[in-house]
Amino acid sequence: MIKCIAVDDEPLALEILEDYIRKVPFLQLAGKFENAANALRFIQEEPVDLVFLDIKMPDITGIQFLKSLKYPPMVIFTTAYGEYALDGFNLDVVDYLLKPVPFERFLKATAKAREVLSANQQKTAPLEAAFTNDYIFIKTEYKIIKINLEDILFIEALKDYTKIYTPNLPVLTLRSLKSFETRLPADKFIRVHRSYLVSLNKINSVEKNTVMIANQSIPISDGYRDRFYDLINRNS
Repeated sequence: MIKCIAVDDEPLALEILEDYIRKVPFLQLAGKFENAANALRFIQEEPVDLVFLDIKMPDITGIQFLKSLKYPPMVIFTTAYGEYALDGFNLDVVDYLLKPVPFERFLKATAKAREVLSANQQKTAPLEAAFTNDYIFIKTEYKIIKINLEDILFIEALKDYTKIYTPNLPVLTLRSLKSFETRLPADKFIRVHRSYLVSLNKINSVEKNTVMIANQSIPISDGYRDRFYDLINRNS
């Protein structure tokens, strides 16, 4: 299943996209937005696999929106302007759809997105296997250090770095938080916020929208709350 959102400042265009998305069995519509700012806030809280993105929008264009993302999802441009096709190519988007978009053309673009997602998953599979051990090796500054998974309290995403908190000193690395989320054991670590991944074994308490680990208060955001509490309830 491909989790996606649609972004377009024209309500009718959004309705058409929503209708098309619901007709495709492997697409799941997570949200639709009439401006890029709201879409940006959404995917910061709740990551998605694919964005159907208009280009000419007020305040911020689709191209500016895409360039602002540090770890962008797959993108399919939907626009009435053919002159931006080269920009789409340079930004490595999955496809470029000209309005009005026939459903057959839309279906072809989504099939291509599914192929891209499958290929990316296959590429990361060997890397995921490296995290099945009880430890990981992290490159930090000018050396590589070994960290036991049992020693990890939680992991925090910073602007340009990711910080791994342990009972000793925290470790800074350039590896993204998303890479840890997808490769660390899902039965031991869970994302609770766009900036935090926590060790289930290290949770001391949970109260309202906060997790306590080693006297540190970690927020639980709306986008991750349901999945977190489902896991907690299964282990209660």
